[in-house]
Amino acid sequence: MGLKEKLIKDMKEAMKAKDKVRLSTIRMINSLIKNAEIDKRGELTDEEIVSLLQKYAKQRRESIELYEKGGRQDLVEKEKAELAIVESYLPEQMGEDEIRKVVEEAIAETGASSLKDLGKIMKIVIPKVKGKADGSVVNRIARELLSGES
Repeated sequence: MGLKEKLIKDMKEAMKAKDKVRLSTIRMINSLIKNAEIDKRGELTDEEIVSLLQKYAKQRRESIELYEKGGRQDLVEKEKAELAIVESYLPEQMGEDEIRKVVEEAIAETGASSLKDLGKIMKIVIPKVKGKADGSVVNRIARELLSGES
């Protein structure tokens, strides 16, 4: 079963269970998918849907941060609930140790020695961790390793 079918099935279950937060979040995801399909003029692959979900999750994280700064705890809780639902459809995220290992392999492979080589490393690492790690975390770890901070 593809990701799109799973979302539709879960939406029906949320309707039956009268789970309003889950239902509204899944409806929002389906609407994002539908808009992307209209823009693309065709069906999205599971990989494209995952990419879309990652962008949506990132927006939720940024909103949480802003609401916390603004002291809006009610909205923070709402966003965290939505984020948890969105993340349940994303692939398992890699831990920092796993990311560090992939970055170290890329450094060894390219012979990178300074921050000037960051682009070479990212070009190798990002395809390996796509969908399983946040790009900003990968970048931070690569910078640490290249500058010799670790």
